[in-house]
Amino acid sequence: MNRTLLSTLLAGVMLVGAGAALPAQAKDLVAIITPSFDNPFFKAEADGAKARAEQLGYDTIVLSHDDDNSKQLQLVDSVVARGAKAIILDNAGSDASVAAVEAAKKAGVPSFLIDREINATGVAVSQIVSNNYQGAQLGAQEFVKQMGEKGAYVELTGRDADVNAHIRSKGYHDVMDDYPDMKMLATQSANWSQPEAFTKMEAMLQAHPDLKGVIAGNDTMAMGAQAALKAANRSDVIVVGFDGSNDVRDQV
Repeated sequence: MNRTLLSTLLAGVMLVGAGAALPAQAKDLVAIITPSFDNPFFKAEADGAKARAEQLGYDTIVLSHDDDNSKQLQLVDSVVARGAKAIILDNAGSDASVAAVEAAKKAGVPSFLIDREINATGVAVSQIVSNNYQGAQLGAQEFVKQMGEKGAYVELTGRDADVNAHIRSKGYHDVMDDYPDMKMLATQSANWSQPEAFTKMEAMLQAHPDLKGVIAGNDTMAMGAQAALKAANRSDVIVVGFDGSNDVRDQV
């Protein structure tokens, strides 16, 4: 096993929330709206939703809001105008997305939220998410084990507006902070982005050449960190991510 890159492989460890079945009718349109496909996780969830909806007899349209709430609201308005029967949404922020989901509901179009929750109840038909806290705890346990329960590390977190970024970080620290010889040198947001994680990792390596580990809020950032470490010939650094993407799985 490549010890320098581990993935928790825990997306979907536990699903919470109940989704209602949609009766299929010919030519009914289901809109699937997610963050950017630059992240393979979001492409995979969109592909899965599209395949299942079409299997049930729906037409589909797949769109990306690129984590831009204004664009998300425009996309929701556009699919409502096109007569969408339902929206499957991985939203652009737990607070900012409430208005878009409310607008769809007001127009009589149900929203089914996946991956990310919004901070409102009774607006979406369902919110189906993985147990990010439990998954992060399991990932942190493996990270601590691989680090030998000691050493200096840095953390790469997701978008601040995304509640999952905070839940995962809390899950990590509720484990790691119990080990007094585990020392966090720095934490920075790379906004779930591989290129941004690469840049942040380069800077943190220069500032903290003694670091021995990196724990990232998702696999995309873990891959960015791993690329920066490889460029610096630092094969001694342990990297842990979260999501279980195929690209990371293949490197383990």
